[in-house]
Amino acid sequence: MSEHTNKQFSTDLETTRSLFLQMGGLVESMVRDGMEVLISGDLALVDQVREREKEVNRLEVEIDERIGYVIARNQPTAIDLRLLLSVSKMLTDMERCGDEAEKIAKVARRLHETDGRYTPIVELRHMTNYVVGMIHDSLDSFAREDPLLAAQVVRNDKEVDKEWKASLRHIITYMIEDPRIITRAIDLVFIARSLERIGDHAKNMAERVIYMVRGADVRHTGVKATERTARGEDPYEEENEV
Repeated sequence: MSEHTNKQFSTDLETTRSLFLQMGGLVESMVRDGMEVLISGDLALVDQVREREKEVNRLEVEIDERIGYVIARNQPTAIDLRLLLSVSKMLTDMERCGDEAEKIAKVARRLHETDGRYTPIVELRHMTNYVVGMIHDSLDSFAREDPLLAAQVVRNDKEVDKEWKASLRHIITYMIEDPRIITRAIDLVFIARSLERIGDHAKNMAERVIYMVRGADVRHTGVKATERTARGEDPYEEENEV
């Protein structure tokens, strides 16, 4: 009976992992498609993003319920418990990434519907590449239980913040040069802000991967301390050196 229970527990864990990775793949494609609406004007993608958002929400509820069931039935400890707790936290960040992707698609549609001559600024493409890469690497680090890759995601969030500030400066210049496009420029700010938030959520997920593998909470510790923790080193080693 114990052997059967252990096998079932392993199956439940793997199913939880697989469903979360499936959810992440949907969100990654949503961000890509939302920005593709902005770049190419393919408005048909908006409905596709919205349909995927519904599936993401469904998966969030299913995974959350599954985690509660697995914990109640098996009372897992150590790495298995950290896995389930990490996924539970990451679910919220992943779902919010999906929300932001849907916002991007809707705002992009509005931009193209009000002005077919609209051309997106280059920084938003750069931001998109960064944040999509961060989501992908967060998922990859989770699947491979790779804390070093997760730490790289945390570091990459600094680049997204730089791109966000650069985009804001560009958009403000854009408005000053031509006040007639202020409304459209504000929409661009909303899109850039959504991308920046997606980067934050991807960073949060990467931090949970490090917790899952190393058992250490690296939130608010800084990039260098996070990287040392990911390597299995004392995060405060440099501070303690004379």
